Amino acid sequence: MGSLVPFLDLNLIPDPPNIPIRVKPEPIDEPPDLIPSSPPPQPDLDSIPAEPISAEPENSNVYSEFNRISEMFRTAFAARMQRLGDEDNTTNNNIDDNHTPLNAETGAIVVVPTEENQVSTVVVAPQKYPKRSNELVRVTNLSIEDQRYFREIVRRTRMLYDALRIFSMADEERRNGPGSGRRGRGDLKAAMRMRDRNLWLNRDKRIVGSIPGVYIGDLFYFRMELCVVGLHGQIQAGIDYLTSSQSSNGEPIATSIIVSGGYEDDDDAGDVLVYSGHGGHDKLGRMSNHQKLEGGNLALERSMHYGIEIRVIRGLKKYDGSITTKVYIYDGLYRIVESWFDVGKSGFGVYKYKLIRIEGQPEMGSTLLKLARGLRTRPLEYRPAGYLTLDLSMKKDTLPVFVFNDIDNDQEPLYYDYLPRTVFPPFVYAGANMGCECVTGCNDGCLCGMKNGGEIAYDQNGFLLRGKPLVFECGPHCSCPPNCRNRVSQKGLNHRLEVFRSRETGWGVRTLDVIHAGGFICEYAGVVLTREQAQLFTMNGDSLIYPGRFAEKWMEWGDLSQVFSDYVRPTYPSIPPLDFAMDVSRMRNVACYISHSTSPNVMVQFVLYDHNNILFPHLMLFAMENIPPMRELSLDYGVADEYTGKLSICN
Repeated sequence: MGSLVPFLDLNLIPDPPNIPIRVKPEPIDEPPDLIPSSPPPQPDLDSIPAEPISAEPENSNVYSEFNRISEMFRTAFAARMQRLGDEDNTTNNNIDDNHTPLNAETGAIVVVPTEENQVSTVVVAPQKYPKRSNELVRVTNLSIEDQRYFREIVRRTRMLYDALRIFSMADEERRNGPGSGRRGRGDLKAAMRMRDRNLWLNRDKRIVGSIPGVYIGDLFYFRMELCVVGLHGQIQAGIDYLTSSQSSNGEPIATSIIVSGGYEDDDDAGDVLVYSGHGGHDKLGRMSNHQKLEGGNLALERSMHYGIEIRVIRGLKKYDGSITTKVYIYDGLYRIVESWFDVGKSGFGVYKYKLIRIEGQPEMGSTLLKLARGLRTRPLEYRPAGYLTLDLSMKKDTLPVFVFNDIDNDQEPLYYDYLPRTVFPPFVYAGANMGCECVTGCNDGCLCGMKNGGEIAYDQNGFLLRGKPLVFECGPHCSCPPNCRNRVSQKGLNHRLEVFRSRETGWGVRTLDVIHAGGFICEYAGVVLTREQAQLFTMNGDSLIYPGRFAEKWMEWGDLSQVFSDYVRPTYPSIPPLDFAMDVSRMRNVACYISHSTSPNVMVQFVLYDHNNILFPHLMLFAMENIPPMRELSLDYGVADEYTGKLSICN
């Protein structure tokens, strides 16, 4: 596998003393009107019994996948971050000037306002978690197999985090009821539970440069997820660095920064960035004093001196379709080429750093987000040449489907009739059809909930809680309204997609929207054929899709066995092996152009809603991970055809 290169021969030394330094915090992720007037209860961190930590997996000689966050995060700021939306944080063992410090020996002193605006002090007993490593390394010489290996680790870790976050939110809603006024923090709960199971990545090494398995353009909705994958180790601070007392040469080293555009002295031009240092801010984030060359400021200056590359993550506010008020996107590596002390716009002294993006990297993710936003509204203005059509569906689907080819003269997608939904034989609809009698919306105890094994398959945002052999949605025989949370995939195309021509995969599909993990994308549509009909069609060489051959990736989504020891994978409702085919040789939809991958970002979930014949379910596509705009979608089409030896893919 790859090589670990020690950086500057730094050795581990005792932890630094507590020196008060005000960090450069990022703006609050949630707007003030979403913050409840009274603090919600502290997350139930001890609801899961402690279990022995698993041994390290094989192939971990480059770096370990697992480690834990410090006790400081668990005790001193869990309640405060939940109440203020990650507003306050510390760097290493240093407490923000306005907060009560943590005593590592006696426990944490947490000051919590009560409903009567009085102050209640709670002492929390400490628990020992391995601290973040002080050793700086650079990962080099990764082969293609190494890159795939680490990408799969990151993919599965992020998938677990998202599934656990969605589960935590749904679980709180079940206990408190919808509309209770409490704003749950599923992102914090998911991170804490993964920390307790030692599932955070890159904690035993501090990596300088690229993080193996994290790609430029990867999109994150929560700051906690950046910590979980090891891309940026600070919960709130904008500068992640190794302190001077932790390094062997006595000098701090910065490894990553977050640029959110919330500070008046920052100047972001994309490839060239002027970043202002931390310090000098009051508790409202306003400049009130001169900055000092210490902490993260000194670390950035020293990184410039040694020519150390810096990971840059950009936080973009109010991105269309996001469940949060800000999204974070990794934009690659930069070098600091200049630093100086200047008078800021507020009149106080500010340290500034000029960073230039290193050449030869893929295009910045933030640039692609801006491009996709423009394409959704003014496609011909942003790309005047290359479009074959601006709506492949000819208004048959709920959203237009673009077709783009700037490589050759191939226009194949235009030669097929667009089929927005699967066509089943008439006999499939025969038999009794029973529906629920819910008036306002369905719940776990209604008829449709019982058909799903006693739980609705989706949360209030329409995200799939966990994959199942089969999902029953409410249908035309149900009394619930169209906005019932058990009506998700039946509403048609849910994201703006583009069929595009690629030199690597031929025709493919990419999204112009942000797609959340667990979110519905579209149906894989075709004309259903019985086994006998399929045999006749294959004699003519027509393109057939066999639903029973798709890889069962639904088993991976929502699998919480690494977190909950008693987790059992859903086996109900069960269906027999599917023995039908889908003809896409004349009529098809956008899903038929999705490329094959053994590590896909999209999965097939079988769904029934307009009939109850379990032998003929709909093929509904859901995202297995957060998919940023302009990224290609992929499916695992499963085993090869027994006669042709090829994958069952029409492209």
